[in-house]
Amino acid sequence: MKNGIVIPCYNEADRLNFAAFQNFLDNNPEYVLCFVNDGSGDDTLTQLQDFQFGQQDRVLVHDMKKNGGKAEAVRRGTKCLIRNTPVLNVGYIDADLATGFEDYKRLVNVLKFTGKSMVFGSRKMEASGDIDRSVFRKFASSIIGMMIRFLIGMPIKDTQCGAKVFTRLTAGYLFDSAFLSRWLFDVELFIRMKNLYGDTTMSKVQEVGLLEWEEVEGSKITLKDSLKFPTQLLEIGFDYKVRPRLQMINSMMRSYSPVSLRRSA
Repeated sequence: MKNGIVIPCYNEADRLNFAAFQNFLDNNPEYVLCFVNDGSGDDTLTQLQDFQFGQQDRVLVHDMKKNGGKAEAVRRGTKCLIRNTPVLNVGYIDADLATGFEDYKRLVNVLKFTGKSMVFGSRKMEASGDIDRSVFRKFASSIIGMMIRFLIGMPIKDTQCGAKVFTRLTAGYLFDSAFLSRWLFDVELFIRMKNLYGDTTMSKVQEVGLLEWEEVEGSKITLKDSLKFPTQLLEIGFDYKVRPRLQMINSMMRSYSPVSLRRSA
């Protein structure tokens, strides 16, 4: 099995389309699915375990006892796949299949045949197809998108699309440590990519327009969560960009302090 997909699940008992998951597995033997139960309070875990029964080699279920948010669920699932399977690439999609398997397979093919390290779907590319989004989400997305592009310093049109795939090596680095944000971890992924690949980052990533994307009712992101996004982006910017520089300056000041100079003398 060469391809692993993480599917984070939080209270998805009424939305999981197991028929679609099974059909995908039956027709794509080179894939393995890793469902992560993110501390659900409904019947999600039981349903996942029932679906896993008899096909443990193709379906992994990672249970988080407490809700940690999508960022931590995807991180745990990625580490679970790397630790327990020989997959060559790891990615994630949403449990509601807003991005379908056919689009995801297109991302995997781009990753394989272009030598990229990270390929991600976009709902904003000119080549994107049938994209159904509410007016509010389009407006909010455009505002947040401008802030994100300024923060990451990369000409990415859609950082927040819930469909991304990485080479195994790149995924191991990007998902090694916990994220600051429960929902904006995609932004952190791009910053971590720049930390890993530096000036060559844009040659390592590719944005691919989705052929189809559907906004499914029941989103776990509330209006209250959305209102916190600008503040969270500022926190991410401080932690990844400002804090390291302050620490470097502080270290330099200590090394040139009168005490350290006397010791060196």
